[in-house]
Amino acid sequence: MNYPPAPWTLKGHGYVTLHLVDFSDAAKVIPKDLEIVQVLPGKTIGGLVLGKYEYGSTLTYGELIAVPGLVRYGDKIGSWISHIYVDNESSIAGGREIWGLPKENAQFFWQPEGGANTSWSGATVKQGDRMLCSLTHSWQVNLPRLSGQFDSYTKLAEELMRFESSAIGNLSLVGSRLEVSRSSPFANILNSQPWMALKADSLEIVVAAPYSIGAKVPMTV
Repeated sequence: MNYPPAPWTLKGHGYVTLHLVDFSDAAKVIPKDLEIVQVLPGKTIGGLVLGKYEYGSTLTYGELIAVPGLVRYGDKIGSWISHIYVDNESSIAGGREIWGLPKENAQFFWQPEGGANTSWSGATVKQGDRMLCSLTHSWQVNLPRLSGQFDSYTKLAEELMRFESSAIGNLSLVGSRLEVSRSSPFANILNSQPWMALKADSLEIVVAAPYSIGAKVPMTV
């Protein structure tokens, strides 16, 4: 399978939900080499990233990312990605072979707001007959166009890796309703309504190639 080399540029729109996740639940899917960052006693911050990458992107596809918590290695805080779904085979191959991300295939159903408004109000993600999650939003409060940089950790073979992403977009704080199916692989991690949800329009993300941080992660049986 052919796929573009890193870095990848992704342009489109998306959502981010933030959740308080029990430390014990996060620890089940985060390697022990990484320290889980506690923001409250027994709690870390996790969430979902739901994106639709369109014209001008390295590849065009939908993406759903489940983050069980914030982690630290040395002096660097980042996210751990436990589950990730896309609808593009080249993205699956590149994600697995470049970044070591456990990408799987899924189907994305985006919900337009209707009328003269060409925006969108949410999405449902499925794997065959199984719903993974459904997110809708109601009210929104527009925020300034913002940019930022964030780190993520991943495992490539037995090597622990880190990669950097930068993003810029028009953000809105939104009222959201999230439904995670009981059969979803991340249902035990993100089993509550988000305490904050953001919508991003005119979004541009650049995902850099990963680099080794010098730690080994034992292979699971």
